Amino acid sequence: MTFQVGDKVIYPNHGLGIVERIEEKTILGTTCGFFHLRIVANDTTVLVPVANIDGVGLRKAISDEEVDRLFTQLSDGKIDNHQNWKGRFKDNSDKMRTGSIYDMADVLKSLTFLSKSKSLSFREKRMLDRAKELIISEITDVMRQKREEVESQVDRALERCFVVKARNIARATARAKTAKTTAVKAMAAAAAAPRRPAARAS
Repeated sequence: MTFQVGDKVIYPNHGLGIVERIEEKTILGTTCGFFHLRIVANDTTVLVPVANIDGVGLRKAISDEEVDRLFTQLSDGKIDNHQNWKGRFKDNSDKMRTGSIYDMADVLKSLTFLSKSKSLSFREKRMLDRAKELIISEITDVMRQKREEVESQVDRALERCFVVKARNIARATARAKTAKTTAVKAMAAAAAAPRRPAARAS
């Protein structure tokens, strides 16, 4: 993927950036192209080698249509949670490094859901805050809305997600209970049924 001056891009774990210029630099005898990015959140400038954009996960900001897809994902009730802290932290860290806003949405859902039942560790709390900040800042820019409005939309989507998950858990529990009751009744009926006497050999 190539970018042009003025493109809005996402730099994983840094957030939204704008390509301000592209230039070549010679370092230790090797000439390389670099993108100069201005990171919107803190107005700093970072240089990303043109040859390494895939390696660092640099991508274009999402479109208006992709924002709709993102909100659908945020409210779909699908939440993956490892009970094991190390496994959970590793999976979420890997997702944050991809730079994909959809991976960050998974992290946001799982950690927000987990935070409702237990206290998060400092590292997970920081990851949760980071995922939410990156998602809100990107949507705010794409949709050209106020940050407060976008944050409210994200919070409402998460609440819908948890309602759907709770409903799915309740249905699964009810189905399991019904299946168990049916099995018990079948066993009781089989035990109560009169047994035929064994045929005598002539």
